[in-house]
Formats: sequence, C-alpha cells, structure tokens
Amino acid sequence: MKTWTLLGITIAVAVGSVLPLQALINARLGALTHGALYASFVSFLVGTCLLGSVLVATRTPLLPPQPLSSFPAWIWAGGVIGASMVLAATVLVPRLGAGALFCLIVLGQVLGAMALDHFGVLGAQRPVDMARVAGALLVVVGAALVVRPWQA
Repeated sequence: MKTWTLLGITIAVAVGSVLPLQALINARLGALTHGALYASFVSFLVGTCLLGSVLVATRTPLLPPQPLSSFPAWIWAGGVIGASMVLAATVLVPRLGAGALFCLIVLGQVLGAMALDHFGVLGAQRPVDMARVAGALLVVVGAALVVRPWQA
C-alpha cells in the first residue's frame, strides 16, 4: 500500500473518530446556552476563524481570480449541507446517542455516495455492482445492530 494511501486512511479514521465528540460537545453547548442552533453557529464560527487564520498564515488568496457571482448557485450548497449536518447532529445526539447517530449518518453517506457515483454526479461515473450493494447491506445490518430500533 502506498504511503499517501495509508496516511489518508489514517487521517480519515482519526477525523471520523472525533466527529461524535464534536456532536457531544455541541449538544452540551446547546444545553448550556440558547439551544442547538446557537451551538451550531458557535461551532461554525470557531471553525471559520480557524480556517481563516490558516488561510492568512499560508498566504492563500482570500478571493478567487474570477468574481464570486460567476460561480453557479449550487456551488454554495456545500456550506448549507455542512451547517445542516452540524445542526442535525447537535439536535439528535442527545436523543439517539453518538453511536447510533453516526452509524445512521454513515449509512446515509454510503447510500448517497453510491447513488452519486452511479450517476456520475460531479465526478466519474462508477456504476453500482453486486459487491458494492453487498457492502451497503453490511452497513445497513451494522447500523441496525447499533441503533436497535426494535428496542425503542
């Protein structure tokens, strides 16, 4: 396995392992302040300040060479999706638990990614095959075993 591939896998697992902690911290902040929306805003504000500092420190230009108005409107959906994710996690982690929430999020990511890959949305088309369907079914089974909806 290539060094960069192994490093990428390690970073992805490390980042994934702290996302439940972020949701728990945000939920606690929401409980101690004005609720989930406020906590989500604070989370994005802190992240924005950090990334802005890194942009300045690395001397990355703050604006692209072309005007922002020249981008298609859908390009801004990434921020909406990210904010929705943080808000949903902040609201749902106290109700579902961190493990159940993130198993369901991973399930949604796998199903969504397979559909996007299959149709080549914003990237190369990678048709769904039986091996990928089997992998997705394993994720469904894993999520069900963690969430245990039959015990709710």
